[in-house]
Amino acid sequence: MILFEKAYNIVMDSAFFSGSEHIDIINSLNRVLAQDILSDMDMPPFDKSAVDGYACRKEDLNNELEIIEIISAGKAPEKTILKNQCSKIMTGAMMPKGADSAIMIEDTEIIDNKKIKYLKDKVKVNICYKGEDFKSGVIVLKKGTVIKPQHIAVLASVGCARPLVSKKIKVAIIPTGDELVEPKEKPTISQIRNSNAYLLLSNVEKISAIPNYVGIAKDSKESIFKMISKALSDNNDIILLTGGVSMGDYDYVPEIMKKLNIKILFDSIATQPGRPTVFGVRENQFIFGLPGNPVSSFVQFELLVKPLIYKMMGHNYKPLNIKLPMGIEYNRKRSTRKSWLPVYINEQGRIIPLDYHGSAHINAFTSADGLISIPIGETTLKKGEIVNVRQI
Repeated sequence: MILFEKAYNIVMDSAFFSGSEHIDIINSLNRVLAQDILSDMDMPPFDKSAVDGYACRKEDLNNELEIIEIISAGKAPEKTILKNQCSKIMTGAMMPKGADSAIMIEDTEIIDNKKIKYLKDKVKVNICYKGEDFKSGVIVLKKGTVIKPQHIAVLASVGCARPLVSKKIKVAIIPTGDELVEPKEKPTISQIRNSNAYLLLSNVEKISAIPNYVGIAKDSKESIFKMISKALSDNNDIILLTGGVSMGDYDYVPEIMKKLNIKILFDSIATQPGRPTVFGVRENQFIFGLPGNPVSSFVQFELLVKPLIYKMMGHNYKPLNIKLPMGIEYNRKRSTRKSWLPVYINEQGRIIPLDYHGSAHINAFTSADGLISIPIGETTLKKGEIVNVRQI
C-alpha cells in the first residue's frame, strides 16, 4: 500500500500528450487549446461610444449643441465635430473626429429637434478607447486553457474560427460482477443495478473526453480477459474497470492485467475510500482497476483519472479548493489512511460533513458541495478549524 501522493505522482508522470487537431469554433466548448491565441487586431478596433447619446466636445457642454448627423453602430462618421456641435450616436458606434466625450440621452433636453442641451454638471467620457481591451499581436488565450463560453467569444473576436485543440481521450468503461444488471432491468434478490458504468461515463463526458461503454464483465477470468482485450484492441487511451480488484475469490482483475502484459505500477493506496485501486500501463494505454463501490469509483476518478485525462489533453488541472471553517467537530476511529469525506456548505459558510454510511452510499454525494481530506494520523477535525474544500 503506497501513499496517495506517491500514487498521484506515478499516474501523472506516466501521461503523454494526446496530439492536436483544428476544429470549428462552434464545437470547441470544453476542449483544451493546443496553441496560444494571438489577437489579429486592436480591441476595440476604434474609439467607440459606451452609451446611446451624443458625441460632443466637453468644453461646449454649457452651450446648446447642434445635431449634425446620426451615427449608428457599423456606420463610419462622415462629419467632424466642431464648436457647439454634436452627433447623435448609438452604443458601440465609432466616435467622430473632434469629439472627446459621449453624453447619455437621458441627461439631455432636445430643442427644436435640431439642438440639445446638457442637463448635468459633471461629465463622464463614456468612450471605449481603441485597444484598451487588448492590442494586436498580444496573447489573449493561453495554450492549455479549457475553453468556456467566454473564451469562445474571445476566439470569435480575434477571428480564430478553427482553433487548434488537443485531441479527445478515449476512455473505455468495464464494470465487473455477476450481480450487476442494467438500469432498465429489475434486479433479482441477489442482484443490483449497474450504476458505476453510468457514473464513469458521465464523468468522462463532462470533461470532454470520449466515453466507450464496453459492457459488464462477468466474474470469470474468461469474461474479464475478453473485455479488457477488446478495450485494448479498440485503441482506447484509458480503460476503467470497476470491481474485481480486492482480495475476494473472484477478484481476477490484477491477475488478468498481468496476463495481458499490463505492467502494474501500484495495486493499493493508503486512502479511504479507494484502497484497492490498481493502475497499470501497456505501451501507450493506461488501465485503472477501481473498487466496485460507487463512492470509491467516484472519488478515485476525481483524484486520479480526471487529472490524468486533462494532462493528456494538455491542461494543468488544478481543482478548485476553498478554505472554510468546520461547522461541527468530526471524529473518525481509524487514521491509517488518508480519508476523503463529502461535505456541504451551510448558510453561514461553514463545513458540515454529510451523513455518509460508507463507500456504497453514493446518494450522499447528491447533496455534496465538495470533499475534505483528513491526513494519515489525524482522527479529529475541530469545530472552527479551517479546512480545504475540494469542489466536485
